[in-house]
Amino acid sequence: MNSFDGDTTEPGATPEPEQFLLPVAAGERITVMLAAFEGWNDAGEAASDSLRYLNRLWGGKKVASIDADEYYDFQFTRPTVRRTATGERKIKWPSTRIYKASVPDSNVDVIFVQGTEPSYKWRAYTAELLVHAEALKVDYVILVGALLADVPHSRPIPVSTSSDDAPLRERLNLEASQYEGPVGIVGVLAEVALLAGIPTVSLWAAVPHYVAQAPSPKAQLALLNRVEELLQVPLDTHELAEESAAWERGVDELATEDPEIAAYVRQLEEAKDTADLPEATGESIAREFERYLKRRGRDKP
Repeated sequence: MNSFDGDTTEPGATPEPEQFLLPVAAGERITVMLAAFEGWNDAGEAASDSLRYLNRLWGGKKVASIDADEYYDFQFTRPTVRRTATGERKIKWPSTRIYKASVPDSNVDVIFVQGTEPSYKWRAYTAELLVHAEALKVDYVILVGALLADVPHSRPIPVSTSSDDAPLRERLNLEASQYEGPVGIVGVLAEVALLAGIPTVSLWAAVPHYVAQAPSPKAQLALLNRVEELLQVPLDTHELAEESAAWERGVDELATEDPEIAAYVRQLEEAKDTADLPEATGESIAREFERYLKRRGRDKP
């Protein structure tokens, strides 16, 4: 694994926590594994859709897959029948696919892990993923999930970012997850990756539970914005931002048709606004302005 040495802080100065994963040394490349799984960890399919978006954007090429027969109960996660462009009938089996892409104009390589949460042998499954991670020289793992929560659709979608790796937590100014209870494959992979010595970050978007059906473009966009911050690579999300705005307008219309839902949404909005008052600081405003300037610089001819 690559080390991240090279402190450029002046003597006597207090180093501020970094907000991204890129290596300090100029020219050094970094390989980041981004993983999301359809199923229990993927409310509104926001997590899996966000990785599919990035995989298409960066032109990921398939480099490996995991045998479905070993890990899936096909009576629970059933294969689907589809028609090809020529009209032929084809069965698509649940699987886990691994892609590799290089982010344009950066020193970041990305390994995408996309699949369905397995039914069996989670420890063997995650061990097999880590074999691929080692072979592909992965430096960091970013796990992406989405959960249903009591949040209003009309406010920014919260994305929690946590890590159980102490040095990485200090660099990124993060907290350790305080969650206790049942976990999905994302939680298991986080622990196994850390045991293997790969620093790991977990991102979780909170999807409004009263609009849980897929797609959930606003949650997807929130996750992509956080990935953009961590990797310090500008993302073209204009089209997705338009879809997010249209989704929000659609939910607004549905809510106004039901007085009980409308009252519930107002209650959630009031609770969210009250909780977020301390967050409306110069730091958060500066962070949004910095993102705007980076995108503006990218769009200039």
